[in-house]
Amino acid sequence: MTQTRDGRFAAAIAQFDAANGQDPNRETSGGNSRPKELVYADRMSAMLARFVPDASEALKLAARCQHIERWKVPRSQYPQTRAGYQQWRASLRDFHADRAGGILRDVGYDDATIARVRGLIRKERMKSDPDAQALEDVVALVFLENYLEDFVATHADYDEAKFVDILQKTARKMSARGRVAAVTEISAPQALRAVIANAMKAEAAAS
Repeated sequence: MTQTRDGRFAAAIAQFDAANGQDPNRETSGGNSRPKELVYADRMSAMLARFVPDASEALKLAARCQHIERWKVPRSQYPQTRAGYQQWRASLRDFHADRAGGILRDVGYDDATIARVRGLIRKERMKSDPDAQALEDVVALVFLENYLEDFVATHADYDEAKFVDILQKTARKMSARGRVAAVTEISAPQALRAVIANAMKAEAAAS
């Protein structure tokens, strides 16, 4: 398939969204019930535009397909252990990278761009690659703004110290700028802002 540069990008985004639009799991967003991974993809692109307004094309593509067809690799297929969790996450990274790579090839992207997007999805060289680190920051910011509240609600037995510890592990993967953004640039629920700030502050002090 031959596409112009802009045409390739638009076609890739359309195919990513069409794939995620098949998610049988639903989430309410803006008052509407929509496929869960399509909502997530929209949130990733929106956060990237806020956090890295001059993002590269490869980074924009990687953000949009970060969870492409995630429901096809369920956690239940792996042992309910820490090792099983790590196996699941590794399998997901490979699955997402392969699925995205196939779409990018289909719409006419070159091998170098496909390899770049695959590497970002697989979180290669996260601490030494600015785009990879930016993507990890965006993942964390989307979680804090949109999903932390539900996580807290489903773990009512955790005290604040436990949540700070969990969030500090998230903060450890973020850049210094990402940690600042977590406190100053996202719309986290009011009740959670203090615990987010405490976690970011604790990790900044430890770094």
